[in-house]
Amino acid sequence: MANSNTIFMIALTFLLALMLTMLPMPAWTVWLRPAWVLLIIIYWTMETPYYVNVGLAWFSGIILDVLNGTLLGEHALAMTIVIYLVARMQSRLRMFSLLQQGLMIFLFTLIYQFILYCVQGFQGEVPRNYLYWSASATSMIVWPWVYSVLQSYRRRFKVG
Repeated sequence: MANSNTIFMIALTFLLALMLTMLPMPAWTVWLRPAWVLLIIIYWTMETPYYVNVGLAWFSGIILDVLNGTLLGEHALAMTIVIYLVARMQSRLRMFSLLQQGLMIFLFTLIYQFILYCVQGFQGEVPRNYLYWSASATSMIVWPWVYSVLQSYRRRFKVG
């Protein structure tokens, strides 16, 4: 039986990540937007793998596809593959320092973006700006704060 605190906190953080993803930004900063939804799902997959896993990653990707107006399944495919990798490494990732986790976040976000890049390439809509890859760096930079905030809330509300 699922703990109501767990489901509520996961849903709340997921909605917050969606809002941050859809938040309007100046045109010159669009490429710097971290992969908020991916970061949140990575965190919850690391900390509560029985509640958040590949199924929720697929569902989240479909929601992102609908909100962004992209090819249905594009984000779902990328997020599912990345969360599968996170789930396979979950116990090791939890033991890493924040610096090591940040480097892994960089790698996971890079894989996520590469899959999106390939799918968009098949459609003939490849991003031509080299700044496309900068979201991996900003995701890595914000990871310690995301992790710390979620960790404190997880402990405070006894999630998981």
